[in-house]
Amino acid sequence: MFRPQAKLIILSLTALTLVGCSGTRAYRTQEVLIAKNEVYQETQLLKNDPVNFIINTTENKKILGIPVKKILFESAHPEPKKQFETWLNKKEKRKDRLEKWLSPKQVLAMENYAIKFNDWLKNNGEPPSVLDTIAINNSKKRIQQYYKNLGYYNVMVEHDTVHFKPKQVVLKYKIYPDKLYEIDSIKTAIDSPEVAEIYKTHLANAEIKQGDAFEINKFEKERERLFTLFRNNGIYNFQQNSIQFTAAIDSTGVDLKIPITIEIEDPQQRINDVSIKLPYERFTIKEIKVFVDNPNAEKTDQFTDSIQYKDITLISKGKLKYRPNAITSGIAIQKNKPYSDLDRTLTYRYFTNLKNFKYPSINYSLLPQEENQLKASIFLTPRERFSLGFDLDFSHSNIQDFGIGLGGGLGIRNVFKGAESLELNIKNTLGASRDIAQSDDQFFNLFELGADLKLSFPRLVFPFLSKVQINSQMNPVTQMILGTSIQQNIGLDKQFFKSTYQFDWQPKKNKKIQIKWIDLEFVNNRNLSNYFNVYRNSYDRLNAVADIFNTQTEFENAQGDLSIPDGTEGFINAVLNGETILNQENLNYKTVNTVKERQDRLTANNLILGSSLSMNFNSQESIFDENFYQLRWKIDWVGNLLNGILRTLNAPENSQGQTLLGGVSPSQYVKIETDYIKHWPLGKERVIAFHSFGGLAIPYGNATNMPFSRSYFSGGANDNRAWKAYKLGPGSSNNINEFNEANFKLAFNLEYRFPLTGSLKGGIFIDAGNVWNVFDDIEDTAFRFEGFKDLSELAIGSGFGLRYDFDFFVFRFDTGFKTYNPALAVGERWWGEYNLKSAVFNIGINYPF
Repeated sequence: MFRPQAKLIILSLTALTLVGCSGTRAYRTQEVLIAKNEVYQETQLLKNDPVNFIINTTENKKILGIPVKKILFESAHPEPKKQFETWLNKKEKRKDRLEKWLSPKQVLAMENYAIKFNDWLKNNGEPPSVLDTIAINNSKKRIQQYYKNLGYYNVMVEHDTVHFKPKQVVLKYKIYPDKLYEIDSIKTAIDSPEVAEIYKTHLANAEIKQGDAFEINKFEKERERLFTLFRNNGIYNFQQNSIQFTAAIDSTGVDLKIPITIEIEDPQQRINDVSIKLPYERFTIKEIKVFVDNPNAEKTDQFTDSIQYKDITLISKGKLKYRPNAITSGIAIQKNKPYSDLDRTLTYRYFTNLKNFKYPSINYSLLPQEENQLKASIFLTPRERFSLGFDLDFSHSNIQDFGIGLGGGLGIRNVFKGAESLELNIKNTLGASRDIAQSDDQFFNLFELGADLKLSFPRLVFPFLSKVQINSQMNPVTQMILGTSIQQNIGLDKQFFKSTYQFDWQPKKNKKIQIKWIDLEFVNNRNLSNYFNVYRNSYDRLNAVADIFNTQTEFENAQGDLSIPDGTEGFINAVLNGETILNQENLNYKTVNTVKERQDRLTANNLILGSSLSMNFNSQESIFDENFYQLRWKIDWVGNLLNGILRTLNAPENSQGQTLLGGVSPSQYVKIETDYIKHWPLGKERVIAFHSFGGLAIPYGNATNMPFSRSYFSGGANDNRAWKAYKLGPGSSNNINEFNEANFKLAFNLEYRFPLTGSLKGGIFIDAGNVWNVFDDIEDTAFRFEGFKDLSELAIGSGFGLRYDFDFFVFRFDTGFKTYNPALAVGERWWGEYNLKSAVFNIGINYPF
């Protein structure tokens, strides 16, 4: 027998199905629907014009051509309670049987389920787009007003309908703009002489000029410009509503040139029941005082310490714990200078970027007995000097079956009393892997420990230079970073060390510059014997050759394969030393030699010491701005100074003539990258996003190839999504290594993003790119880029994705299909692997570009 819960579920689903079917019949409209809107300016179809987004007669949204939300809405019923009761009483004794089989309470629950499901259908659906005369007339009025705002005051709008299907029409709006009105003369009527003087001085930057189209938007921009202009030039109490524009439009429509008068009136104030005008005047900063609180001092409202530093008075509770220059250097407000909103904003930004104070407060007050003089008061409340945090995470990867990471961070503010900050972060990871053989059979057999120490200065600090001329409003930061990590039973058990000394500053709002004077990285591989356990593809290629040409049984294990590491090392040496029948012209000999060269490269310790310069341009005004571009350019120059010194000192060399330092050959290369992103908005939440990347690293001098950590790879959730990371290229090679990388990369991405329902978004994308070897020691032509003909090896992937917006981050699931695979034979590259079996499923956080 069924349990009561199972019965309830089955009957509830049955009831909901009946409700949905009945709802479809009840809510489905018999009126004419709008299948599509089209807007024409005379005979020209306006596809992506903003006028499309102001009309009220929108058609139903479709997913793959199906109006899903309309279907949901029509599946609901206008009176779900009454409808359920009708169904329940439609057959004699149905209600009695249900109450006897279940219970009266469960039948009532079925009714509640049906009502809630009906509400869900209505809330997640959308009403049918019915052809409505009122909505059409409202849309025509909105179009008329839109064109009037552009200067077409004699515009006419008509509409027409063309039957598309039975009960469906294409609604066409036809716009006849007529002639454009233009701005004629511009006069001013400004009460305040000082405001008039400021206006005349900056007249060249005006948004409205004689001969321009009479666009309302230009007048709004001019109003905002004047307001900002006056507030930044001493008019402390200026109000935006003091600005008025008067236009003399010819009502007959004969004269299309409109004279303009800009009126700026002084504010009125009621004194003794009499309203009088108080002229706008310039205000000057007479005093600047900074009040620094001390949360650790005894609770008191009294500030006990005072210091005069240049033109600024510093007042604190207890002894001031900051060097005066650290506080005053970023204050843009200046004594004896006119009041400025911009100076106030820059000062806010400076103290916020210091990360030493809570939200700063800046107030202005009139000085008594002083004419048009202001006192600026800045109130600062320091954050706690010490902060401590911990994090715990669990992980799973192809390296470890289970991992647990515990980390901690210590932050210290105002280290040297100059608003500096010191951060220490430690991360310890323990992992378990069944691939690691341990004699004591420990569960946790993987281990990694890392630590980073970062010291930040809110200014540029350079040895032997007491002052570097970078304005504090450019948010200059100097960072000194030390980091190290050590691994056990992970890959080659790398020991890693890094050190960075860098400058960051922001010359303009949309421009950032970073210089890394010292970029040091040292990698020490401590478990070289584990190489062929990690890089199984190389082992399989070597073992395939040994199956045919190995004649020494001591190189084999019990299964007849090459043993690791003795057998692999012995067989490689035997082949390269001529102890087998293979010679240098044989393809199998070349395979063994290639495997050996890659082993030497990936197991070699790396010493990288160089500098870099990067510049970033971003035109995005805010997070809501979808029409913007980003451009990043970077150049690295590595090893020149170090290798030059070593050669001068006659340092020892290896067999390839490369200089050595402590047995390690320092890398030497130059690397250039360009990264570009562009977004085009197509309507509400609809965006076309484009991304391109080009990078080239050229080893020279003391190096013939790039360090693995500084090479390029293709594939992955943020690159070419039809391939997994490191599984594409180089060139037309067919993914022969675990980690396929090279020193030249091109990548292009195009994506269309659109809403689906609520927080769920969709995306359709095309990705293209690859990596190649160039100017290095790789000789295989399949790997190398040898000219423009090799652009035919750009791999192309296409696909679609679902994204859910959680407000503070976006969860992304993309599916990529191999559309053009350069690793296949020439005639099979297009669509050869375009199937679900070869598809790659990507999970990511936030958008890739």
